[in-house]
Amino acid sequence: MRISVVDVGSNTVRLVVADAKGGVPLPVHTAKWRLRLSAEVRPGEPVPEEAVERLVDAVDEASRTAARWGAAGPLAFATAVVRSAPNRQEVLRTVRTRTGVMLCTVPGEVEAELTFLGARRWMGWRSGPLALLDIGGGSLEVAFGRGRLPDFVASLPLGASRLTHEFFEGQDPPPPDVIRALRRKVRHQLRDVAARIRWEGPLTAVATSRTFQQLGRLCGAPPGRHGPFTERRLHRSDLGEAIVRLAALPATERALLPGISAPRAAQSLAGAVVGHTAMKLTGLETVTICPWAIREGVLLRHIEDGPSWWAEINRRNEEPGLRDPVPLRIATTTATARS
Repeated sequence: MRISVVDVGSNTVRLVVADAKGGVPLPVHTAKWRLRLSAEVRPGEPVPEEAVERLVDAVDEASRTAARWGAAGPLAFATAVVRSAPNRQEVLRTVRTRTGVMLCTVPGEVEAELTFLGARRWMGWRSGPLALLDIGGGSLEVAFGRGRLPDFVASLPLGASRLTHEFFEGQDPPPPDVIRALRRKVRHQLRDVAARIRWEGPLTAVATSRTFQQLGRLCGAPPGRHGPFTERRLHRSDLGEAIVRLAALPATERALLPGISAPRAAQSLAGAVVGHTAMKLTGLETVTICPWAIREGVLLRHIEDGPSWWAEINRRNEEPGLRDPVPLRIATTTATARS
């Protein structure tokens, strides 16, 4: 069986085409289209018409690419940048009408659950009780669990792009007092979630997302060309030192640092502050950079649980007036998730 997933994120649209063999999604083709929606969509504002047009074109090309590789219609989802937009339903309808792709959004807590599943499968059962941190453009996902799916998830409005807009707009580099204000907000938002992670006492901690991958490389982790099976770790002390380096430079000069790409240079400082603060509050000295995340989680749920769970997500997106939960919702797995 050949399946595909399309992930509409804050910066790119990513396609993964994979063969499902032995219960494992083995990638056969990947592609990405750079949109940089986060540069145009401020938190709480609608997605502009021009950005919707580019999104339609990217999703359409991703769907046709998946078909050329022999995959059925992709499992397509959008994360926080579309999920939190006031015109979300209009964006989803436009994509579906113009491309035939059933693009949907998932609540942040479901995003955390799927990312945890991908990380759990990558790390294996020997990792034991597992904590997860994932920094996206619009939100931070945190999860903890002892089994296949997490026992605890939380989604908070602490994405790297969101916070860059909120705190650093027009300040490049930002002054120290603004960075301290950002750290205070992150501490306040994370306080209860971090207390739960400390109480659980994870044996292993992982970090996913491009933000953590780039910060790991900045702090000395091996480059991507060494392959996904090379162990990559990020130490909190190194990340603290990296914040000092990032804070002293404008975005154009950050892009010259190891691992920091030009499209993400502006938000790298906010991402580093969120990551370091999250690690400190949760008591994590080191995290393993995990290459599997939400896309692999979606593929795994489809392989292991069949298409019905994804059909339910699409159905909920069709409900008139549907809104996601409030930004911070501490949740445990439901009976359905445990099955």
